[in-house]
Amino acid sequence: MGEDTKTKVKESQEEGRQEMWRSIEIVGSVEKWALTVVVGDELNFIPPLNFAMVDNGVFRSGFPHSANFSFLQTLNLRSIIYLCPEPYPEANTEFLKSNEIRLFQFGIEGYKEPFVNIPDDTIREALNVVLDVRNHPVLIHCNRGKHRTGCVVGCLRKLQRWCLSSVFDEYQRFAAAKARVSDQRFMELFDVSSVPISFSCSNK
Repeated sequence: MGEDTKTKVKESQEEGRQEMWRSIEIVGSVEKWALTVVVGDELNFIPPLNFAMVDNGVFRSGFPHSANFSFLQTLNLRSIIYLCPEPYPEANTEFLKSNEIRLFQFGIEGYKEPFVNIPDDTIREALNVVLDVRNHPVLIHCNRGKHRTGCVVGCLRKLQRWCLSSVFDEYQRFAAAKARVSDQRFMELFDVSSVPISFSCSNK
């Protein structure tokens, strides 16, 4: 085999290795975080719908499915806050057990407008779990990661002293065309004075 041929083979092998690792792509911020990893054809790290980083050790998303489990393992979660009243699926429960993740369930009904009553006490209880750093890293999720999750995160933002326009802007980015006036009204009126702040929050 000539030197030119050997060089081409070596370059081809190197390109193949680079292509394998080039598939790791991370885009991250407090407001949006997407992660996709493909190594060859064997492993896919797929985040749940509407996944994002909220703050250090706090994440949000829609309902995780089995295709998302490998991705969730990369977060080293200690806790999951589930905001729906339906029982957690068996596959998800087994995933939590095998990874020693604690489940906190707060059964908030999937209300639709108009004139709904969002349970103030339940949101406050969920926030107490979020604020306890012993539960971090923690993932907050409902079905779509829009309304119930958006209300919890919006109230957390008020604790972080975000202005309402920023709170609403974040909520609307996830809810999009499904944004609800009642959710925003709830966040606006939510009394943060009765919620203890026990971790360092980011301000905006």
